[in-house]
Amino acid sequence: MSCDNDVSPGSSPPVNVVFEASTQTPTNEECESPLFTPKGYCLKTVEHCSFALSNIQKMKQQGQLCDITLKIGLERFSAHKVVLASVSPYFFAMFNGDMKEQHQSEITIHDLDPTAIDLLIEYSYTGQILITPDNVQVLLPASSVLQMQEVREACCKFLLRQLHPTNCLGIRSFADTHCCKELHLKSHVYALQNFQQVVATEEFLLLPFEEVKELISNSHLNISSEEDVFTAVLNWVKHDLAERSRYISQLMVHVRLPLVNREFLMTRVDNERLIRDDSDCRELLLEAMRYHLAPERRCALSTSRTIERKPKGADPYLFAVGGGSLFAIHSECEVYNPKNDSWSVIAPMLWRRSRSGVTGLRRLLYVVGGYDGNSDLATAECYNPLVNSWTSITPMGTKRSCLGICSFDGLIYVCGGYDGASCLSSMERYDPLTGIWCSCPAMNTRRRYCRIAVVENCIYALGGFDSTNYQASVERFDPREGTWAPIPSMSSRRSSCGVVAYDGHLYCIGGNDGTMCMSSGEKFNVRRNAWEPIAAMHNRRSTHEIVAMDGFIYALGGNDGSSSLNSVEKYDPKLNKWTVVASMSIRRSSVGGAVLDCINLEYVLKQTMS
Repeated sequence: MSCDNDVSPGSSPPVNVVFEASTQTPTNEECESPLFTPKGYCLKTVEHCSFALSNIQKMKQQGQLCDITLKIGLERFSAHKVVLASVSPYFFAMFNGDMKEQHQSEITIHDLDPTAIDLLIEYSYTGQILITPDNVQVLLPASSVLQMQEVREACCKFLLRQLHPTNCLGIRSFADTHCCKELHLKSHVYALQNFQQVVATEEFLLLPFEEVKELISNSHLNISSEEDVFTAVLNWVKHDLAERSRYISQLMVHVRLPLVNREFLMTRVDNERLIRDDSDCRELLLEAMRYHLAPERRCALSTSRTIERKPKGADPYLFAVGGGSLFAIHSECEVYNPKNDSWSVIAPMLWRRSRSGVTGLRRLLYVVGGYDGNSDLATAECYNPLVNSWTSITPMGTKRSCLGICSFDGLIYVCGGYDGASCLSSMERYDPLTGIWCSCPAMNTRRRYCRIAVVENCIYALGGFDSTNYQASVERFDPREGTWAPIPSMSSRRSSCGVVAYDGHLYCIGGNDGTMCMSSGEKFNVRRNAWEPIAAMHNRRSTHEIVAMDGFIYALGGNDGSSSLNSVEKYDPKLNKWTVVASMSIRRSSVGGAVLDCINLEYVLKQTMS
């Protein structure tokens, strides 16, 4: 008997299973199921990869099937080439190229930390790694060498979250050494934004000359005054006077001495021996003095040292200052963040004030005059958002409440108002660099509750009350000529109105016409020399404040004829439409307001208000 297949005694013949097409479905599985294909049943185990790697890791721990040992110093680490090559282009090239290490079972790696290598080998098997302050400085260079990009990027992100004034310069240097461009850039920006805290650290005092020069020459330094830069330079030089005194003029050329105040210039800069003994520094001091002595000629004296520094990353904030409600006069102030539509409390003023003038200049907020519940005020103060505090400044020559105020060309102008006895037409100008008020030509009309604003290098005074009539008249002051001239009157009489300059137009909104509070508004087209109506506010308002910020015009507080308001609304000039936004925490009539660009304001408030 012959057989096609030989079968050994005692064994079973092979069984050939024939699969034939069936016209019936033997189970409830539909052919459209993802597990079924025309070729058969597809099995996919979701956890297969992690399960396999977990077992390979166990084999590594037991020393099973390991085919490579890495020697770092006195430490040895066993692993599998295929695992290391799968996550590290460095090892892939080593084990698959023509390098001699391809056939070696032990490889010595120089200049890397054993702890970092151990962590990176574990990461190769598990996909997990814990980055800490203790290991990040060895992990980042090791992951860079082994080209483990995900770990390298994670180290950079970790260091970004650790940035602090005490370590940002060190992190910047570390990032530069290891070519971490984004980390280097962001730590540099952090140092600029926190310059006042950074210069008080040991890291700053130990910087080399070139890095100090790079910092202080940057136009984006976040400082409250140029005095901070001067002080930082002197501290650095005096930290190693014998070696660093030769750099004084090379650094001082980047300090914007014309922008420091006169008292500091005379008492600190002029009396500093390092400055007096250096001819180049003496010339810089004379340049600053000339700039201070001639406010009217400052445009002609402008240089790179007269340009205000403007930090990157600053956001606009709206400050609401003082005011009153019922029988209370407020010293309390608050600030609005348009990004999250919320108000936060800031430090209170030194004096209670309503009917004051508020303006921003060189990243400081100035509050001038007003009424404290008993008398009209000549006093003034300024707010520094970097430290959340108020400081007294030189008082005006005249008591003024219900005044107009604006800042222009580095100076603060105030005009009109009420001195407790009569309506005023006089005008004064304050120079923050010298701390001196001086008189300017008076307006043609007495104006109490007037407002002023700057458009195209001229100051406009609008409306108000002259002790007899509510005014619709407007006049314009040209600081270059020192004269006032009338321009077309508004369509309505407006006292206690809100005025702001925006996009080449002069907006006058709300106010009182002698019969009632108003919600209407109008704008003056300077080129056409004509007034045009705009949409009315949702609320009637007088003694309110109007400011321009981020492409919108905001109206805050005031009085609607029966009560003080805490409501706020914003106007979109493109849509000619008003929208209600978050209200202030308290009602404020006769409120003052202004916009400042600030960095990390919420952080400062958290640190100083707790």
